[in-house]
Amino acid sequence: MFKFGLLLGLLSFTFIAYSQSNIEFSKANFPQQKEELKVALTNIEDGDYYFNLGRSNIEASLSFYLKAQSFNPNNALLNYKIGRCYLDVKPVSEGFKYLFAAKKINPKVDSELDLYIAKAYHLDLQFDKAILNYKIYRDNLSPKSAAIQLDDINRYIEECKTGKILVENPIRVFIENLGPTVNGEYPDYGAVVNIDESMIFYTSRRPNTLGGNRSPFDMMYFEDAYLSHQKDKMWMPAENIGKPINTVNHDAVVGIAPDGQTLLIYRDDNSGDIYWSKNKGSKWTKPLPFPKPINSDYQESSASYSFNGKRLFFVSNRPGGYGGKDIYYTDKDNNGNWGAAINLGNVINTSFDEIAVFVQADGKTIYFSSEGHKGMGSFDIYKAVFEDGQWAKPINMGYPINSPDPDVFFSIGASGQNAYFSSNRQEGMGDQDIYRITFLGPKKEPVYTTEDPLIASNSLELQAAEIESTINMRNSQLMLLKGIVTDEITQKPLEASIELIDNEEGEVLASFQSNSVSGKYLISLPSGHNYGLAISVEGYLFYSENFIIPESETYQEEVRNIQLQRIEIGNGIALKNIFFEYKKANLNMESKAELKRLIDLMNKYPKLTLEISGHTDNVGDEEYNQELSLKRANAVVNYLVKNGISSDRFKTKGYGFSMPIADNDTENGRQQNRRSEIKITGK
Repeated sequence: MFKFGLLLGLLSFTFIAYSQSNIEFSKANFPQQKEELKVALTNIEDGDYYFNLGRSNIEASLSFYLKAQSFNPNNALLNYKIGRCYLDVKPVSEGFKYLFAAKKINPKVDSELDLYIAKAYHLDLQFDKAILNYKIYRDNLSPKSAAIQLDDINRYIEECKTGKILVENPIRVFIENLGPTVNGEYPDYGAVVNIDESMIFYTSRRPNTLGGNRSPFDMMYFEDAYLSHQKDKMWMPAENIGKPINTVNHDAVVGIAPDGQTLLIYRDDNSGDIYWSKNKGSKWTKPLPFPKPINSDYQESSASYSFNGKRLFFVSNRPGGYGGKDIYYTDKDNNGNWGAAINLGNVINTSFDEIAVFVQADGKTIYFSSEGHKGMGSFDIYKAVFEDGQWAKPINMGYPINSPDPDVFFSIGASGQNAYFSSNRQEGMGDQDIYRITFLGPKKEPVYTTEDPLIASNSLELQAAEIESTINMRNSQLMLLKGIVTDEITQKPLEASIELIDNEEGEVLASFQSNSVSGKYLISLPSGHNYGLAISVEGYLFYSENFIIPESETYQEEVRNIQLQRIEIGNGIALKNIFFEYKKANLNMESKAELKRLIDLMNKYPKLTLEISGHTDNVGDEEYNQELSLKRANAVVNYLVKNGISSDRFKTKGYGFSMPIADNDTENGRQQNRRSEIKITGK
């Protein structure tokens, strides 16, 4: 189960002066207050009970301890317990107050007192003082304790050294809490956005979870998946997704396919498995578990699809890895079967836990949280890029994204402008909250309406007039293509099959479907490829498009609404993935996928007859272009005939440059005019 959230209550408490001596909770010390003493002892007992349930119950524990504290503020052990609670619940300044009070009353109240004072300095970014106190604690360890704790203490010291460097060199970002429409007083975490950031899915443990029941293990509400839509750059009030995604037990959203049509769910059955659910119109299908080798007899806790949905990255603690939890991947074959699980290797995985993997839509970048790489405390977020056939060394995302507290569940939109993550921060609304990161450009310093130069709450927003000139809008190497598929005549949305083809390899890279209710589709096209896009629906002519995206191309977003034509006489389409050699009528290999699609159309509708025409730009004389366009039309027909289609089903026509569809004064326009078309002449 996901228990990274720690309830965050900013409880105020008037500090009472402490005496130098320790006062025990005993009848001898409070002979006239027996009933009050009994209540205080009960509060301490209840506080201990919730403390031992785990970090998710620290706020409940603290509330009981504070009640006992109001009766007797001069007990070293109670002050020590309260100080420890505040390191989780926040603010850390309260933790200092009670830990120092405990030390003043009785420096030997607990053998780990100096350790928690060091941790308080660590969490408060006072790294030099933290290192000093870690060393004091380390130097006083007994040989037996040193054998158990020495490695951890040395790791904490190294985290402080790394933290100093990161804090002294902060990255330029604006971080804001997503506010009350998404976050609440209960744990909210695990945010995943679809690639155009129109939807955010996340997990919460709030009272309106399905069934409203609490887990017997930690007394927190069971996990449920929630959804918020973005409208006018604002996140709308989140809603429980409901059945069949959520059940009366733990259901946590961990990933979403790039097209937004498949949701990945974690369920706490067996040892913990990953499920998938398809979106059908406005409803989700019943989640089904992934087969082996993805799920196993061990825990699989998070997962993320590659840009084309053919590779799944996931986290598992199965034997054979490098540490507790490692990141693996598996590929899907042409029959839809998942292959062997492959560990990403020791460049990514360490002897500690790697969790919460997220794959960016560029097809080569992953983000994850780790305890084992060089960080500033607990889980930090890292970025790794697959280049030249191997994973590059992970990069710490830096401060203030990372902190000494757990920072997890990083999710980034296609543009690379915004990202989302979960963290337990002092300015949060309660326990773990979801935050949005806006990456800023290098030139102009932003102006904030809050005193904190790096972090703001949702109610203290960065001034819009200043942020526009500083955001780096083009740091992802991909094209985001989206739109709506409709019937050309009725404008009714269509559930279309969409294929993404690598024209150079003649390979289908991915298959998607537009939404059956809205007709919407969403596709990521990583830079460096010649793509063919084919959209088809039963009873309609297919639609094709070509996108040549250079390797150096940075982020761009294009809206392409597609209107499909029914298979009726007179209707026709351009074949945008038919390519010829320069000034010749020889078909290029990149045309193979489009030609196969045309062959399939003719076989599916055996009475269909077509006019196939060629068109050119206006470079060159009219006679030359007329002849070239006819030769190209004949080349298409010859290919079809060689592949079993009767020649009497075709007529050819060369139109030269007499029927332009774009301006011949630009290269882009001339490129559009150089095309092949089909028109239905019989059916």
